[in-house]
Amino acid sequence: MVELDRCEINCIHDEAVKAVREAMFSEDIAISLAELFKALGDPTRVKILFSLMTRELCVCDIAAVIGVSDSAVSHQLKILRTLRLVKYRREGKILYYSLADDHVEKLFAQGLEHATE
Repeated sequence: MVELDRCEINCIHDEAVKAVREAMFSEDIAISLAELFKALGDPTRVKILFSLMTRELCVCDIAAVIGVSDSAVSHQLKILRTLRLVKYRREGKILYYSLADDHVEKLFAQGLEHATE
């Protein structure tokens, strides 16, 4: 029986391997990218990002939108902030969160488009 996920023979294409190795990013970038995708692997964080893609919200508003506690939202926002996916601004005693930049919105929008195809 032939496995569809493997070549039938072991054959290295030296030029192709060399070209991809030269284009390959560093281990640090690989780790950062993996962390980014890991962050997107949690449904609560995905809902938070979608909420913030729609508009700037405070912690209490996010909690009301996605139906979890303020403390759960705060915990997830800390992770997203550490990964530089969200930012906040303080207005008195209220913290308003938004997406960190347009890269986050583009990444999320493309992922959402792929998931809904």
